[in-house]
Amino acid sequence: MDRNQTVMLAAGGTGGHLFPAFALAEELGRLGYAVHLVTDMRGDRYGTGFPARAVHQVPSATLASKSPFGLARTGLTLARGVMASRKLMKDVRPAVVVGFGGYPSFPPLMAARQLGIPSMLHEQNAVLGRANKMLAHRVDAIATSFERTKFLDGTLIAKARFTGNPVRSIVVQAAHQPYPPRDAGLPFQLLVFGGSQGARYFSDVVPPALELLPAHLKEKLNVVQQARDEDVVRVTAAYAQAGIAADIAPFFKDLPSRMAASHLVIGRAGASSVAELTVIGRPSILVPLPHSLDNDQLQNATQLAESGGAWCIEQKTLTPERLAGEVARLMEGGAALVEAAHCARQQGRPDAVVRLAALVGELAGAASAAAPAPPRAS
Repeated sequence: MDRNQTVMLAAGGTGGHLFPAFALAEELGRLGYAVHLVTDMRGDRYGTGFPARAVHQVPSATLASKSPFGLARTGLTLARGVMASRKLMKDVRPAVVVGFGGYPSFPPLMAARQLGIPSMLHEQNAVLGRANKMLAHRVDAIATSFERTKFLDGTLIAKARFTGNPVRSIVVQAAHQPYPPRDAGLPFQLLVFGGSQGARYFSDVVPPALELLPAHLKEKLNVVQQARDEDVVRVTAAYAQAGIAADIAPFFKDLPSRMAASHLVIGRAGASSVAELTVIGRPSILVPLPHSLDNDQLQNATQLAESGGAWCIEQKTLTPERLAGEVARLMEGGAALVEAAHCARQQGRPDAVVRLAALVGELAGAASAAAPAPPRAS
């Protein structure tokens, strides 16, 4: 494979980083690029289904401890990751290296910098993450998911390109489904999901809140909710006792289509969740994860709420009584939901992956133009 047709993606740790990388890999594959994924050990569970020619693992670590011993151990692991990444890139010879944030992207992007390979970052959140802040001055371009990104200022603005946050093709397909009609004879579809860090909280808060609804609203309600394995039985029992129809499971493979079928979504405000909500165009009550680094989820939810596409409620102020009141108000006032669905869709960027792939192509083309011509045969 020609070097100019090979792209290396660096992502790992969470779905928030890997899902946009997955979407870009799909698009680059359609354009004829060979894609390689570099990840850490946590990203291995995504390896078998990731649309890449090969999945490589390099050592990485998060700066979780500020003690001298902890910092030294993390620094040593990252240094090992950089050395492994340099060796890998000399073998693969990518034209461009794209990082998706988180410390698993640190070693490959530092190696690309040292080897003179064009590189870029993609920031999924409305605030520049800690690893991306460390790398921002060392890459050639920064793609953003929001038009305003906190900490992206000064000389970094010249590198920035607003692309949006890429979503997988199954999300784009689900976006073709119009907002479901509010027919008096049909159930009100409520979707609740929070990822690994939010499912337990919503299992504790949402069932008692919905139990407080008036009887005529509970009769109309159909809940689809993600819950941890150990919570499925108790959450199912809570809804049965409240007389509310519910489908509870730890994971839904068809989550985008279930989102499209929903009248209202309750969830966290992770970057991928917000991107999918806006591309599909569904109104939501967002409860940002209170302990997320740099309050990135609060920034994401605030920007969507300011557009009119969501309602942002901080966890510290959310009681079952308040949540019940919000859900009742929205169930009885259908116009607000329809308007919010429209506003959410206005914020969506279904072509984000096309924009991001175009930026990759620009960097690959610039690298090709700058490369020395091969020597002529004598």
